[in-house]
Amino acid sequence: MSLNGITIGWGITGSFCSYEEVLPQIAGLIAAGAVVKPVISAAAATTDTRFGTAASLIARVSVLTGFKPLTQMVEVEPAGQKKEYDCFLVAPCTGNTMAKLAIGITDTAVLMAAKGTLRNIQPVVLAIATNDALGNNARNLGIVLGSGNIYLVPFGQDNPKAKPNSCVADFTMIQESIVAALEGRQLQPVLKERRQREVR
Repeated sequence: MSLNGITIGWGITGSFCSYEEVLPQIAGLIAAGAVVKPVISAAAATTDTRFGTAASLIARVSVLTGFKPLTQMVEVEPAGQKKEYDCFLVAPCTGNTMAKLAIGITDTAVLMAAKGTLRNIQPVVLAIATNDALGNNARNLGIVLGSGNIYLVPFGQDNPKAKPNSCVADFTMIQESIVAALEGRQLQPVLKERRQREVR
């Protein structure tokens, strides 16, 4: 399936240590012909960390996509009515965001955009990055895996010795996961051995 002319909403949440792996994937989607429109959660849009400042994230994403990221729920709310996105991706998707999506809480711009996309029976794709995917959040992971029109980028344990409950998506598989989701299928295998990364 071609992504030419497909509009993809890209939600960014606060897995700050994942940005250097995630953001380069935007260029691949644009090169494939997609239009990428960014939405950034309040936490990601306002928090400076040892991985960078909120202002630098917003500036970088603006340059990569050609669009100013939306950060407020009121900005994103019309997207559902307008059928703004053919697909909405959350990458990185924190455990907090995944848990809220699983139980129907909408309190960030990213969740509002995801909700609007699901309203239109369009796919939402999650690229998880959470320290408790196999702990307290395992129940929510199970819910989203069994939910209609929600798909996951294949993921695995990123450091099972130091963080046995932690799972992170293989972000290099974002593009093919989106293509599969637009075709109504979950990319398989959804569980994979992932390249390990250091605790940061």
